[in-house]
Amino acid sequence: MPEARGSAEAATAAPSSPLPAAPAPPDPHVAPDAPTAPEPALALDDLPDGVLVVDADGTIAAVNAAAAALLHREPARLVGVHVRRALPLQDTSGRRWWESWQSTGPLADEAAVSTAGADADRHPERMLLLPGGSELLVTARTVRDPAGRPARVVVALRGTGERRRAESDAASLIATVAHELRSPLTSVKQFTATLLRRWERFSDEQKRLMLSTVAADADRVTRLVGDLLDVSRVDTGRLRVHRRPFDLPALVREHVERLLLAGYDDERFRLRLAGDLPELWADPDRMAQVLTNLVENALRHGAGTVTLTVSHDPAVEPGGAGEVVLAVEDEGDGVPAENRPYVFSKFWHGGQRSGTGLGLYVTRGLLEAHGGDVTVDEAASGGARFTVRLPAGPPPGEDAPAA
Repeated sequence: MPEARGSAEAATAAPSSPLPAAPAPPDPHVAPDAPTAPEPALALDDLPDGVLVVDADGTIAAVNAAAAALLHREPARLVGVHVRRALPLQDTSGRRWWESWQSTGPLADEAAVSTAGADADRHPERMLLLPGGSELLVTARTVRDPAGRPARVVVALRGTGERRRAESDAASLIATVAHELRSPLTSVKQFTATLLRRWERFSDEQKRLMLSTVAADADRVTRLVGDLLDVSRVDTGRLRVHRRPFDLPALVREHVERLLLAGYDDERFRLRLAGDLPELWADPDRMAQVLTNLVENALRHGAGTVTLTVSHDPAVEPGGAGEVVLAVEDEGDGVPAENRPYVFSKFWHGGQRSGTGLGLYVTRGLLEAHGGDVTVDEAASGGARFTVRLPAGPPPGEDAPAA
């Protein structure tokens, strides 16, 4: 056998070298090791955006599946085609994109590039049009060799769906804010105009009622403007709170008293306020905003009695201060389980178009700035229960005040 002859020759040539041991027969009861697959190289088709690679002569050298889908062409029908024909893009003024950029950009001569400056090789993202009116977001960059000559151009394409959704959100916000502002401002305008024209014809009680309505509507506008500012702060991470020792049960009592003075029935509210609570550090103004948003949400979208509970949840770890818990419950229809993960999203209404859809989003941002959180589940009555949890004790870096 060839293997035996080879082994004998090796033994004669090198008698001092021990022969390698014969491999052991495979164990039928042990599965063989699976071959290790090589790490896959990144391919253009792995990229979520459309990408085309254009050679120095202007022909397309490579195209990924996302780009082909955006252009409604087969990849094989794009490779080898001049970019001018493959990408007949125009701006809204009717100028051909490739020709206008090429005059100072990707494959221009060195003099044109020098005149245009360092940005000539970079094409900022622009919205351009395909024949038929389809819109694409296009950006590109020229890659040059060490001698400064253009080697290739990489073009990235994206659909406009995400931008359209952002624009739709902005339009929805504008429409919602306009609607929410119109109602109180109309009321303020009507009452003030009536009072100015007929002041002497109204009794003191009538004047007081009109002015109270104007004040309430002005507060509503102020809260809306405040919510809009806070949304911007939450989105940009600029929301700040100023914590100090704070009496949460006292805030709850005062808030309900104001609602009773505003005309709500005493039977509409039930308070369950624990007496022996640990110290809570929070921003009083921001916590008043949180409480207002939660109670207003219960009154507007819930029904029956609104129950406000303040309690203490001891810490799980020894020596911890635990959490102070505020729960706001109503006796309405509640929030369906499938909708609960979205309740604190911006603009979420749950099928009801009243309100801006910003209050609960701001509420969550305010509580997270305190190191707390808020959740929603089902109350024992079947209504909605919003539960706020705030860390008890002074925040890190603060010392408890001396007794």
